Amino acid sequence: MYARTNEAEDGLRIYLKPTYYIDADHPRVRAFTETAIAGVEGDVVRAVRLFYAVRDGFRYDPYTTTLTPESSKASAVIATGRGYCVSKAVVLAACARVVGIPSRLGFADVRNHLATERLRQAMRTDIFYYHGFTELFLDQRWVKATPAFNIEMCEKFGVLPLEFDGRSDAIFHPFDATNRRHMEYINDRGHRADLPFAELHEALLRYYPIMYEIQSDADFYADADAERR
Repeated sequence: MYARTNEAEDGLRIYLKPTYYIDADHPRVRAFTETAIAGVEGDVVRAVRLFYAVRDGFRYDPYTTTLTPESSKASAVIATGRGYCVSKAVVLAACARVVGIPSRLGFADVRNHLATERLRQAMRTDIFYYHGFTELFLDQRWVKATPAFNIEMCEKFGVLPLEFDGRSDAIFHPFDATNRRHMEYINDRGHRADLPFAELHEALLRYYPIMYEIQSDADFYADADAERR
């Protein structure tokens, strides 16, 4: 792992350590990170590189929401090449820790106005509870980064892709590219140094009791294409 010159700041130590879920010490996470930041220096530039590598390197797929600890680790998500908002946030947090950038996970409830019919029927609500994003400590302050929606997904849904410069928060737009309602933040659930799996597991089962009846071979992108024909 990369050394950090101000790691002596006790308040940041917890956000630099590998954990079970944010497994920054895993060879797969380290290899992905090294490839993403090749040839660049500086925390801000590296953070931006990592954001786009995670945003577009992994398909956003809410059908892959899992309820097992092993599949929720950053290294496991990297192996599958896809994930939903929380799992992609875990990957970005892990990559940041590899290069010595303190990171943590943020959670909020958001009202999502865009989804496939299959997803709406399974969720039975337009609220995404425990939406996940990453917070990175850059230039002595925490900055929010949301790597959930890859560029392909944005194009299919007409969503404005989130951009990140390492200095301003990158959170969901309230409207899409055609001025339709998109995302509305309705509840801040705070931040965590690691994925609160038990808390998240209980919440997903409570709020989405039939969510996991979606067929394992269901294709989120195929559903999106079919609904737009």
